[in-house]
Amino acid sequence: MSRVVLEGLEFYARHGVYDTEGVLGARFAVDAELHYDFAGLPDELSAAVNYAAVYAAIQEEVTGQRHQLIEVLTDRIARRILRDQPKLARVTVRVHKPFAPLPGVFRDVYAELTLEQPAP
Repeated sequence: MSRVVLEGLEFYARHGVYDTEGVLGARFAVDAELHYDFAGLPDELSAAVNYAAVYAAIQEEVTGQRHQLIEVLTDRIARRILRDQPKLARVTVRVHKPFAPLPGVFRDVYAELTLEQPAP
């Protein structure tokens, strides 16, 4: 299976459990792996997955409604992409929260979800 990857899409949003996260907000990064068979695809956008539309959907989900859990946000993004892009066979979405309010030193916290297109 072939894939197109959108990696490191960054947005400012207010997701989190704590009140301060809702007030101050933080930077979130999203990766989306778009799995579909594009071998032999004609050189026409209408035959492919429009990843500009995928970007716009991700941006809307991240910057729209506030969620307490990045797991819920990850699920909403993955389901939206599959719904909007029926050519996809599978999608993997990662939502990174590199400035999560945790004690100690860490590089990143992220939630990851892989979903497949429902059978017709």
